[in-house]
Amino acid sequence: MTAPTADSARSALESLRTEIAKAVVGQDPAVTGLVVALLCRGHVLLEGVPGVAKTLLVRALAASLELDTKRVQFTPDLMPSDVTGSLVYDARTAEFSFQPGPVFTNLLLADEINRTPPKTQASLLEAMEERQVSVDGTPRPLPDPFLVAATQNPVEYEGTYPLPEAQLDRFLLKLTVPLPSRQDEIDVLTRHAEGFSPRDLEGAGLRPAAGPADLEAARDAVARTTVSPEITGYVVDICRATRESPSLSLGVSPRGATALLATSRAWAWLTGRDYVIPDDVKALALPTLRHRIQLRPEAEMEGVTADSVITAVLANVPVPR
Repeated sequence: MTAPTADSARSALESLRTEIAKAVVGQDPAVTGLVVALLCRGHVLLEGVPGVAKTLLVRALAASLELDTKRVQFTPDLMPSDVTGSLVYDARTAEFSFQPGPVFTNLLLADEINRTPPKTQASLLEAMEERQVSVDGTPRPLPDPFLVAATQNPVEYEGTYPLPEAQLDRFLLKLTVPLPSRQDEIDVLTRHAEGFSPRDLEGAGLRPAAGPADLEAARDAVARTTVSPEITGYVVDICRATRESPSLSLGVSPRGATALLATSRAWAWLTGRDYVIPDDVKALALPTLRHRIQLRPEAEMEGVTADSVITAVLANVPVPR
């Protein structure tokens, strides 16, 4: 079988939207964000109120890409070993054997991650950063591709634990999943009235549009996407400007700048170019940076949001010609 070319891989990934739309109505920005994260080998935080199809979105993506997926419902009593796996004593051999946890998959759906205490949240850190799990001192590599798509309810909802900054920074993108428009909601209800079941994606007509080989070819093409020194300077200037914002107590770190450069390259390639332009950086600035900054309490009280600060920074930082 011939390996896919960069162009065929791009076409296959573009057709993902059509497939996922068979199950999820009107969430194109979130679909695009998940594809960008896969291209950059990053992880995604999906935020939205309950019932806006966050879980369905991730399951539909896995089905469209022929990827193995597992789901963990994060609860206050979930233990780290419930995520990573643990050593189990086998009476027949009188030895301990490793029982892999749900993290050993291509696409891990960490549902309502902010409903579990920090100790269990932290168990994902090594998996997300090192792409391996260490149990009893033995590192065990995770499959490739590997992506954590964590969903969270807005923190003001009862019974939630805000994610610590160190873990937030491990997520490449934070995507907001909004409530649907009136017409989209009518479409959702019409589908359900016609027999659509979110538990039967195959019955909804969802078919694989791309596979791991397409993803690998796409990643290679993204790695060859050119970044000029002017664009690199533009990314750095944006991130440095957040550190000087009077509304913020914490600006974007150098890791955040690296993430913005990576997502801009992936977006440039997806839109058909082999070089990055300032518009690519602007397009990905909000989802890449909004969770990497911290507002001052007085700014929050005045109604300032992370998105409004980043938007103001983008308006003020000179764009390279």
